Amino acid sequence: MAVPAQAQAPADDQPAGFGPPAPAPFDFEQVAALAEERSLRVYVQPISELVGTFADLDYDDYRGIRFRRDLDPLAGHTAFGVDLLSPGSIFYEPVQINLVRDGVTRPIPFDPEMLEFDPAQFPDGPDLNTIGNMGWSGFRMRTVLNRPGIMDEFAVFQGASYFRAVARGTLYGLSARGLAIKTGSPDGEEFPLFTDFWIVEPEPGQHTVRIYAILDSRSVAAAFQFDISPGAVTMVRTRVALFPRTDLRETGIAPLTSMFWFSPASRREVDDYRPACHDSDGLQMQTGAGQSLWRGLMAPRKIQLSSFVDTNPQGFGLVQRPRDFETYQDAEAMYHLRPSAWIQPDGDWGEGEVRLIEIPVENEFNDNIVSYWLPKEPLIRGERREFRYRMSFAALPPSELPLAKVRQVRSGRSINVETTRSYVIDFDLGMFRETLPNYQVSASDGRIVHAYIKALPEQNALRLAFEFEPGRIELAELQAVLTDPDGLALSETWLTRWTA
Repeated sequence: MAVPAQAQAPADDQPAGFGPPAPAPFDFEQVAALAEERSLRVYVQPISELVGTFADLDYDDYRGIRFRRDLDPLAGHTAFGVDLLSPGSIFYEPVQINLVRDGVTRPIPFDPEMLEFDPAQFPDGPDLNTIGNMGWSGFRMRTVLNRPGIMDEFAVFQGASYFRAVARGTLYGLSARGLAIKTGSPDGEEFPLFTDFWIVEPEPGQHTVRIYAILDSRSVAAAFQFDISPGAVTMVRTRVALFPRTDLRETGIAPLTSMFWFSPASRREVDDYRPACHDSDGLQMQTGAGQSLWRGLMAPRKIQLSSFVDTNPQGFGLVQRPRDFETYQDAEAMYHLRPSAWIQPDGDWGEGEVRLIEIPVENEFNDNIVSYWLPKEPLIRGERREFRYRMSFAALPPSELPLAKVRQVRSGRSINVETTRSYVIDFDLGMFRETLPNYQVSASDGRIVHAYIKALPEQNALRLAFEFEPGRIELAELQAVLTDPDGLALSETWLTRWTA
């Protein structure tokens, strides 16, 4: 592979643990050139040879391996820190990590001497005589986020093309991904990998860290740029250039992955002491036409795919709206502290759809929710395609429209007819303290009955309730919205899918 030439550091200017300086790109177009060149090759999946201490590690063993903070390549230079992550356990794909300092790129080769091994998990110490053909498995970024003087973790890149981030006062929950390829397809999903990273050392006083990456897979190679600014809202400004190896019609842009098991709106056959268990409870959308949508999540009996056709979407994301402990009653997982993630396109994305995939699940240990933007126009082999967007991690996404939002949804079997379903939707009371709004409730099939609206001042909520009679159908799309007398929306539109 031809690599653009860059300045090289003198041989006596090598930090501990670094290999010799090598020409490497740190400008986005140079990374894109490398990705394009890689797309012309036949794809070979990289796999580490896990041997010695790093072979056959279980979950607890793996957690007992930690990066030595005294070897942090960013320590003492910036407001940021980085921990390089060991191979082992489920992480067997080698990742090349590089540091860009003063315009010079230095690779950081895998070195077990840069790791600490917990004596409780490794009483005889590590076996480092043979390390095999291994690389790092990823890295995590740290900065002062929640408490003065404490370097908290705010982002981690590890495993395929997955990465996670948190904002101040939140805990890790949902994940983002580089790309989603054939997700939910009967042909099987393709999982691309981040194979190379370049961490650009920030200038003193700078509060944004830039990270370049190459993504590779059987169908596509891509160059990424992430500008991450941690804080009350952790913003990840993202740029990606795609170079398909083949024509692609099922490639999701800006994918998010989360977990939903049950809530008061959807808890069939769940025997659990908690009222709710999820990392996200809804898909929020702001369409190109300015319509605000809220689609509550569910754990279906069969895999479900929902498509929301749009042109130039203003934003979409997976959201964890209930922020109080009482909603979940989980003192260990602390679901009320899980962040939401909001995708805001930069520029026009054209025609396409926000796609939502919901997968059956029987516990809280596997992600089963995926959302992404699917362009109408396919990705064409040999043609560069670029997208830019802002991804914000925070307790809740930004609220720009003065519309009442769905606060909570409950659903259950009707007390009148066994086959009828009751729905209760609580909106923000807000602007409706003086006059109750009109409402519209509809179903694509079946029948809506006994609908009514009622203010609950003590709960600061406006309750819309109705019953749904499905009859003999198997599936129906339901929606509800609050309106003024002329039919203008005063709330976001609530959506759900009913299945037999």
